[in-house]
Amino acid sequence: MPLNWFKKRLLPRQPPTTEQRAHDLMAAINAGGLPLNTAVVNDIARALGLEVSSRAPLEDTIKRIRMALKRMESQT
Repeated sequence: MPLNWFKKRLLPRQPPTTEQRAHDLMAAINAGGLPLNTAVVNDIARALGLEVSSRAPLEDTIKRIRMALKRMESQT
C-alpha cells in the first residue's frame, strides 16, 4: 500500500488535455468561482482553436468556450 502512494506521488503525470482544462474551468465557474487570471482563460480558448483578442471581455470568452465544448460533445 505505501509503495503505491509513493508511485502516485513521484511518477511524472500526464498534463491535462485542453478539453479537460476547459471542463475544469467550466466546473469551477458553475460552482460559483470566478477566474482570476484572464490569460489562463484566453490560453484555454486559443488551445480549443478560438481566436481571442486580449481586449475581449472575459464573459464573452467563457461563453465561446462553453459553445466550443458543446460542439465537441455533439460531435462524439
